[in-house]
Amino acid sequence: MYEAFFGMKHTPFGKDIPAERLYESKQVQDAKGRLLYAADRKQFAVVTGDPGCGKSTLIRLLDASIPKEKYTLLYVSDSQLTPRWLYSGLLEQLGIKAHFYRGDAKRQLQKALKALKEEQKKNTICVLDEAHLLEKETLEEFRFLLNSEFDSASPLSLVLVGQTELWEKLRMQRYTAITQRIDINIVLKPMDRSETGLYIRSHLAYAEADEEIFTPGAETEIFKVSAGVPRMINRICEKSLMYSAQQKKKLIDEHVVRYVAEHEMVGGGIA
Repeated sequence: MYEAFFGMKHTPFGKDIPAERLYESKQVQDAKGRLLYAADRKQFAVVTGDPGCGKSTLIRLLDASIPKEKYTLLYVSDSQLTPRWLYSGLLEQLGIKAHFYRGDAKRQLQKALKALKEEQKKNTICVLDEAHLLEKETLEEFRFLLNSEFDSASPLSLVLVGQTELWEKLRMQRYTAITQRIDINIVLKPMDRSETGLYIRSHLAYAEADEEIFTPGAETEIFKVSAGVPRMINRICEKSLMYSAQQKKKLIDEHVVRYVAEHEMVGGGIA
């Protein structure tokens, strides 16, 4: 609705923005570079951050950046993931029907990863999302995934992605064998005021908007309400655009953003 009012060709703050048009802050660029390094060296990386800080966006950018002739990326996101379903989910993405028993499925996966490396010359990146919700039995299985040739080599690059409490869990003594193997630790934080403005303008550029829509004052207010969290920035901007289109206002200032935050956002902008 508001897209036509503002002369936009694309929706600026949705989830379906192409990876190549996503805004990359300095910390996201750095995190992507470190994950590419981990992929090349078949290392173990952990990515954590508060909800909405861009963890999924980072994985999208990683997937878009890797040469497909050199890498295979496997992605699993399941809060109830068991070791058996872990192997089943990974094998399914490789086009292989998993055997019923865990041990058999594990050997299938090891054989498939070896074939990818030796026959197709491809490295495998395994991304496990929502890792903060996983039980000890499944987390322990990652240690076995990383072991190969008497612990002298890794058959894949493993990336655990989760909310901040993932590290609180991994710091427990029973996970020492896992944490000792972590090569790269990435913590995503909210954007600052400057990056928030760049983020908003980058998304508007993608939408091919006719003219400037958010004033500098509006950008500052969006930063205050969102605390620099990308997911919240998206919600505030979208609701501000909808409200302004209904009111036939072409320019969104801090008063519009403040009104939207107080009347349209759950909990005054916190959700």
